[in-house]
Amino acid sequence: MSSSHLPAWLSSVFARFGSWLDCRSAARVPVLLTGMLFASGRRTVTSWFRAAQITDEFRPAYHTLYALGRRSQEVGLAAWQTVKPCLTGSRRLRLAIDDSPTKRYGPCIEGAGIHHNPTPGPAGEKYLYGHVWVSLAALAEHPTRGTIALPLLANLYVREKDLPKLPPWYGWQFQTKLAMAVEQLRWLKPWVQQQFDELIAIVDGAYAKRPFLVPAKREGYQVQSRLRKDAALWSVAKPKKRSQRGPAPTYGKERLSLAKRAGQQRGWEQVQCEQYGEKVTKTIKTFLATYHPAGGLIRVVIVKEEDDWLPLFSTNPAATVEQILEGAADRNGHEQTFKDVKEVWGAQEQQVRNLYANVGAFNLNCWMYSIVEVWAWDKPDQEVVDRSRCPWDDPTRRASHADKRKALQHLVLRQEIDEALSGTPNPQRIRELAERLLALAA
Repeated sequence: MSSSHLPAWLSSVFARFGSWLDCRSAARVPVLLTGMLFASGRRTVTSWFRAAQITDEFRPAYHTLYALGRRSQEVGLAAWQTVKPCLTGSRRLRLAIDDSPTKRYGPCIEGAGIHHNPTPGPAGEKYLYGHVWVSLAALAEHPTRGTIALPLLANLYVREKDLPKLPPWYGWQFQTKLAMAVEQLRWLKPWVQQQFDELIAIVDGAYAKRPFLVPAKREGYQVQSRLRKDAALWSVAKPKKRSQRGPAPTYGKERLSLAKRAGQQRGWEQVQCEQYGEKVTKTIKTFLATYHPAGGLIRVVIVKEEDDWLPLFSTNPAATVEQILEGAADRNGHEQTFKDVKEVWGAQEQQVRNLYANVGAFNLNCWMYSIVEVWAWDKPDQEVVDRSRCPWDDPTRRASHADKRKALQHLVLRQEIDEALSGTPNPQRIRELAERLLALAA
C-alpha cells in the first residue's frame, strides 16, 4: 500500500514522526505507518510489511523500527505535537500515568521477564511472562465522547534481575516504575509549561509513593491518586509562633485515621460532578492533612459508595472535590486505551526479539491510536461509522476506536480509487489496484 494516496493531514503527521530519524529511515516511516493502518489478522511486524508492500527491503524496515525504539523520546515529541490541538480549550493539562503488561513467548525476547498479572482472569494466573510498559498519556475532554487518553510515550520496565540477560553494549540502566514515571513528566515539562497554567498527573495508587510524589511536586506537577485506607495521615501543622526558633513545622502532631472518619455518621455532604459522561451525585467528606510520602499538605476526599468507601487525594490543597472525583474517573480512560491498543492494534503480537525493536513497535501502536483519535476528533459519529447495515445495533452508541480506524482506512482507499478512475482509464493501473484490494481483503 503506497503512502502517496494519504490525506494531506495524515501524510504530514506521518512525515513528522519520521523527521527525527536519519533521512534514509525517515522515508520508510510513513510507509511503515500506512502498513500498520491496513494490517489485518495477527498484527505481526511482517503483516505490517505485507500491507505496506515491503518485500525486498524488509531488513531496512526492521532497522527503522529499531531506530524508532532508540529515539522514542524524540519521536514522542511528534506525538505531543499531534495531540496538542485537542488540548487547547483549557489552561489545565491533565496527564495519566499507568503501567500495563504485554504477554510474550520464548526465551530470546530481550527485556522480557516474569511479572505480576493485573488481570488474572478465570484461570487465576498470578504471573505472566512478557514486557511491562509505563505509559504517559494526555487526557483530552471530547464534547460528546467523554475523556479520551492519548498516549505520548511508553517506556519499557526491565527488572533488575533481568539486566544481565541484556547485551552489555546496550548500556541499559535499571529504573523503578516510579522513577520512569518521574522521567516522563520531566521529559514533557519543557514543551508544556509555557502553554498551561496547571499541570496535573493522575496516577494509580501504586504510584502514590514518595519516590514519585515528591519529585513530581518539585517539577511543578499536581498529583491526584487514591490513598491506602491505612495511610499515615497527620493533622495540619500549627502556625509557627514568633518566639519559636527554626523553620515552621511541615507536619502536624495529631494522627488522623481514615477508617474512623469514614465510620462517623456526621460530616458527610453531597456534591455533583461529571463521571463517565454523566452527571452524578456523590457523598463525600473532605479535609486537609499532612502526608509524609507527599512531602506536606494534601487535600483528602473520602467517597462513600454503596457498600464501601474510597479515599482519594491531591497534592494541591486548593484542588476542588469535583476535580479530584472527575480525575479519578477519567484515569480509567487510560485503561481503555491499553485495551484498544492491544485488541485493535495488536500491541503484543509483533514477534520481534530485539529490545529496541520491541520499544519501537509498542510505541508505534500507541502513537497510531493517538493519530486515529485526533483524526476523528472533529468528525460526527455518523461520519465515522455507518450503522444503517446493522439495524440490530444501537444507532446512538458512540463510535469505538475500531470504528474510527476502519473509517480512516475507507477514506484512504476511497481516495486511491478515485485517483485511479480519474482521467483516461488505465486497465493496468485498475488491475493493480484491484489485486491490492483483494490482498488486503484476504
